[in-house]
Amino acid sequence: MGRLLLLAVALTVALGCGTAKAVKCPDTGCGQDAVKLALTGVTVGQAVIAVLAVLAVSGEYGTGMIRTTLTAVPNRLTVLTAKATVLTTVVLISGTAAVLASLLAGRYILPGNGFTEAHGYAPLSLADSPTLRAAVGSVLYLVLIALIGLGVATAVREAATAIGIVLGLLYLFPIVTQVVNDPEWQRHLQQISPMTAGLAVQATIHLHELPIGPWAGLGVLATWAAAALLVGSLLLHRRDA
Repeated sequence: MGRLLLLAVALTVALGCGTAKAVKCPDTGCGQDAVKLALTGVTVGQAVIAVLAVLAVSGEYGTGMIRTTLTAVPNRLTVLTAKATVLTTVVLISGTAAVLASLLAGRYILPGNGFTEAHGYAPLSLADSPTLRAAVGSVLYLVLIALIGLGVATAVREAATAIGIVLGLLYLFPIVTQVVNDPEWQRHLQQISPMTAGLAVQATIHLHELPIGPWAGLGVLATWAAAALLVGSLLLHRRDA
């Protein structure tokens, strides 16, 4: 688990740094969201977090340790709650580290690419309320992704299948959305897509152009997480170990 958490942090920060170095803002009003650029790595780090969450459950089924766990703690809801609590705690810690490091890197890298006060960009700071919301929201986003992974893994048990389902929800959903030609349907799909809706919380400019508001989008992701945990808990309660 520790190595996967370190990998998630490293990938999140590395991609954020790479994006910050690659994107230029040569003119005033270049239209880029500096905060979102710095937090781009979350789109990759989430995959590692999802795998970590799946393995937290499927690993026990694979080794048979789940029988020992359920013998020691017969109440299966308690077992799932404990796993969710531990997972939430470790992802909160690692996610906070990744997000803060990404914003710090962006604060020092972006000005060299034109993201300066002369072009309408103040240095990235948590004292700025939209930046703070994006930072807090990104950490919560990673926690919710972990809980989706936990719920799906509890429901299907098998690691490869669970990972495929979670990553499909995250990455294939936006691709399918782009295939739809009708703008209205495309917007509706974006509003229910776990990743697209959830990451709306990172936006700090042009909020009126988003398919869904920042906190509302995170609420959509929370609904996916709640549904995954509900299905997982019901199947865990009804099935044999």
